[in-house]
Amino acid sequence: MVSESARLDQALARAFPEISRSRFQALIAEGRVAVEGMIATDRGLKIKSGARVSVAIPEPTSAKPEPETIPLQVLFEDKDIVVIDKPAGLTVHPGAGQDSGTLVNALLAHCGDSLSGVGGVKRPGIVHRLDKDTSGVMIVAKNDAAHKHLSEQFASHGRDGRLQRTYLAFVWGAPQRSSGTISAALARSTTNRKKIAVSKGAAGRAAITHFKTLKMFGNPPRISLLSCQLETGRTHQIRVHMAHIGHPLLGDRTYGSGFAASARALPAPARDALNALNRQALHAASLGFEHPRTGKPMLFESPLPPELQRLLDVLHTAL
Repeated sequence: MVSESARLDQALARAFPEISRSRFQALIAEGRVAVEGMIATDRGLKIKSGARVSVAIPEPTSAKPEPETIPLQVLFEDKDIVVIDKPAGLTVHPGAGQDSGTLVNALLAHCGDSLSGVGGVKRPGIVHRLDKDTSGVMIVAKNDAAHKHLSEQFASHGRDGRLQRTYLAFVWGAPQRSSGTISAALARSTTNRKKIAVSKGAAGRAAITHFKTLKMFGNPPRISLLSCQLETGRTHQIRVHMAHIGHPLLGDRTYGSGFAASARALPAPARDALNALNRQALHAASLGFEHPRTGKPMLFESPLPPELQRLLDVLHTAL
C-alpha cells in the first residue's frame, strides 16, 4: 500500500528509496505495475493514500549481451549496415527471461567489436525490431552515425518517402474492402501487460496500417492473403489492427484465439499446414530505405519462408 496521495512513479520511489524513480517509470511503461489489480501504464496517474500497488520486478540480467555463434542469413553488408533475413523463432534482443540466443547475441559474434555500444548496451545496432515469431527483412546499424541516420528514417515512418516496409499477412475471412487504411491508436493492455490493445485514451499512440487484399481462399472467403504497409511501427501493430477489424492473423494465439473453431473446420491439408506453422502468419517481405552514408535508395526483399509457402500452396488447392 502507498502511504500518501501522489503520482504513481513518485509514490513508488518514496515507498522504495533503494529503486530509482526512472526505474519505476520504465517498469510502468512495460506494464509491470498494477493499481488495485489493474495494469497502470501512466506514470503520472494520481493514486490515493492506501491504494494497493503491485510491482513485478524482473530477474536481474547480465548488463551486456555475450557474442554467440548463431547462423545468420545476410542479404547485404558493408561498413555501415547489415541487412538480414530473420527467421521466425529468433528473438531480436535480450529481455526478461532471455539473456542468450537472440539476434543481438548473433550480431555481436558476426560484427565483433564494431557493434559494441551502438544504440545502447542491451540493443546494440538495433533500429527497429520484428516480433520473435515474425520472419523477414531487418536492418542493423554498425556504427553510431548509421544508427542515428536510420533511426531518423524509422521515426518519420516513411512520411518523407525514404522508408518503405511491406508485410505479407494471412488473415481469417476477408475485409469488406479490397484495400483500406486502419487508423487506431495503440497502448499496452490495462488487463494483460503482454498484450497491446486499441486505445482511445491519452496513453494511446497513433498507429496507421494500409492494407491490400492479394488473394482470397474459399467461396465465401475463409482466408485472405494481404499486403500491409506500415505508416507507423508500433509493437504488434499489424496483429492488433487486423484483429480490431475482425480479421486476425492465422496462427496468432494472442489476438486470434477466437478463431480456433475456424481452424478446426479447415480441410485436413490446410489444417495440418496451419498447425505445422506454430506461429502467426506474418512475414516482413520487403524493406526500403536510404543508405545512411551514400543516400542511395536501397530495397531488399525476402521470399516467403518454407512454412508459409507451404501454407500458401495448400490454400490454393484445399479451399
